[in-house]
Amino acid sequence: MPIKSFQGERAKTVRITPAKLTVGDIMTRQLVIFSPEQTIHEVMKAFISNRISGGPVVDENGTLVGVISEADCMKEISDSRYFNLPILDKSVAHFMTKEVDTIPANTSVFDAAALFSKSSRRRYPVMEGNRLVGQVSRKDIVIAAIEMKSHTWRA
Repeated sequence: MPIKSFQGERAKTVRITPAKLTVGDIMTRQLVIFSPEQTIHEVMKAFISNRISGGPVVDENGTLVGVISEADCMKEISDSRYFNLPILDKSVAHFMTKEVDTIPANTSVFDAAALFSKSSRRRYPVMEGNRLVGQVSRKDIVIAAIEMKSHTWRA
């Protein structure tokens, strides 16, 4: 004699997906900004005192003109020893990365993670139109992933 199941009809499952999390939601808004006229020595001091490894360089109009990082400073340290010159004499404009890759604020966190995985960049300036609004780092993406672990990974 077959056994009849006494379970009722299964309830339809409704998948709840989180709202699309964007770079603008997780980016750092309080930036340490540098000017092209600052010296490398000033930048290195700012890196240490603010516990950062890089930041955007903006001109007097607030336009993004480059990015300066610890790696850029290494070039000056290396050159100063080779040529036996002081570190203090060159400006940020001389060492900054001028070809800046940026990311729009409305980019999904997953697309940003893919972008980071394909490049050696540790941070991207975040833009809304032509305006610098923040910066997103690899660490910001990792923190967002940890916070989303209980949600479905659909974006």
